[in-house]
Amino acid sequence: MGGKDLWKYCTQEQVRAALRSLRLLDGVHIREENYFSCLYAVSNHPEQHYHPASVPKKGGGVRRLLVPDPLLCRIQKNILRHVLAEFPISEYAAAYKPGTSIVENAEPHVGAKELLKLDIRHFFDSITFFQVYGQAFPSTCYPPAIRTMLANLCCCRDSLPQGAPTSPAVSNLVMKPFDEYMGNWCQERGIGYTRYCDDMTFSGEFDRREVQNKVRGFLAAYGFELNEQKTRVQKAHQRQTVTGIVVNEKPQVSRAYRRKLRAEIHYCSKYGVESHLQRRREGQAPEKERLMEADCVHFLQQLLGKINYVLQVNPEDTEFCRAKEIVKEMLAERASL
Repeated sequence: MGGKDLWKYCTQEQVRAALRSLRLLDGVHIREENYFSCLYAVSNHPEQHYHPASVPKKGGGVRRLLVPDPLLCRIQKNILRHVLAEFPISEYAAAYKPGTSIVENAEPHVGAKELLKLDIRHFFDSITFFQVYGQAFPSTCYPPAIRTMLANLCCCRDSLPQGAPTSPAVSNLVMKPFDEYMGNWCQERGIGYTRYCDDMTFSGEFDRREVQNKVRGFLAAYGFELNEQKTRVQKAHQRQTVTGIVVNEKPQVSRAYRRKLRAEIHYCSKYGVESHLQRRREGQAPEKERLMEADCVHFLQQLLGKINYVLQVNPEDTEFCRAKEIVKEMLAERASL
């Protein structure tokens, strides 16, 4: 018996009990008699609980976000924790996996003869309410009323909002059929494949046009399209990068990144953090030149974060293992002042 048939025999009270078991309002201070009316009010008008925001992109321009208000954000985090975390995603999806890093997206492509990098245009905006309803909240697990509510709570104006905490996990579930199909197709041909959000990477020795046509056709069946302007090909004699990690011989942060980080640590050790920061700020307005102790601590914490990133990609890097200890000592000295 299918899930749809099974739920047909449930009473309204059983459906409400199932909804209550999802703990969507954990952490929300609300009176017991208002529990369900609150959920229905938010799910019936989710667009009223978002505000627009913009963040700069690394390559220039801005990324437009829709950010949920505190109430909806709490509900979405509960959906993420109590609902979405229960469903497995494809092994080919490398983003938004708890306990994993971008290194796992890079490792399958190390030492490849050729890399093909493709991008999905307007990725989150292209994921529809019906895809969320069908793929993220299957009928075998939830009755139609709960599936509709959950999909409404994760969508805004019938699409997936970039900026909601649930959107990354939902996108992986929606893309699971695509990932499985493409992954199996590539595996049969000895091609490496991973997807990190809207970035797809293919590696090995293959007919580039055949891969692009296959991806383009299957994406179209799901309502997506390729961003042709972001298609990149990298040969073995060129620098090959996957989600910012160099993969020609082994996963490694770029030389330029390591060189700049190495210089920052050297100057802090040789001249002191205050002196180094003062020189970095030369030319700024006088009111910005005054350094506080918090500025120095924050800068050292940033350095430590960058070192940890390098070591996450390459834990065997002895130079940055030593650098990590140096920066930790600097922080410890400031804590004891």
